Amino acid sequence: MEKTVVITGGAKGIGADISSAFYKAGYRVLICGREDNGFAGTLGERARFVTVDVRRPEALRKLADIAVKETGALDVWINNAGYSAWRALASIDESFWDDMLDTNLKGVMFGCQAAAGKMISGGCIINISSLAGKRGSANNSAYCASKFGINGITQALAKELGPVNIRVNALCPVFVRTEGLMDALHEQYAPPGGSDVDAFLKSFTSAQSALMRLPTGEEVGQAALFLASDQASAITGQCINVDCGVLPQ
Repeated sequence: MEKTVVITGGAKGIGADISSAFYKAGYRVLICGREDNGFAGTLGERARFVTVDVRRPEALRKLADIAVKETGALDVWINNAGYSAWRALASIDESFWDDMLDTNLKGVMFGCQAAAGKMISGGCIINISSLAGKRGSANNSAYCASKFGINGITQALAKELGPVNIRVNALCPVFVRTEGLMDALHEQYAPPGGSDVDAFLKSFTSAQSALMRLPTGEEVGQAALFLASDQASAITGQCINVDCGVLPQ
């Protein structure tokens, strides 16, 4: 039987790679985002785009309802929607903070709530966190707060939902070359500090990556696919680095 996966922010960046991995594995894929860029249509008839703002819990509940009504099941829910932005402490205002936490953290919490309300035994929730959820870095306090929070939600809900056989895990990638990341790295407070972004990533890789490279979106997608599979049936409450050995744990 075909299984159903919901992927928030699944039409671009890492989300698109996750969507592709699940589609190729035979899933019915519901992709959500604020605007339809046509990506779902390029995958095929088992993919559909649903307009959703993850900052609105009622929209996430409606998304879960749509998944069950249209496909008969909700097997996997992936909270991927989010964004990266650096800002120095003195430059953080309430608007920046609220948007970061509403998108990156509130969207995950209420996405989990929506998913758990519709899943049956054997369901799986995967939260896309970040290595920034494991260690802090300069000019990154708001983003780190959101990602540390995701890891805490993941661990807590694994305990809460485990008795009904719903597994909850997180993936923590390091830098993955997406359009969104590259744009963020060009900002004033980002680690390159206004210098060449490619040079920064090359230096970061040579200094910190055990494999002397950075992960790809496809590799994040395959990791998510594994966590959703029966082969990972004993894995829950884990925040797994996808980082080519940048932070061995």
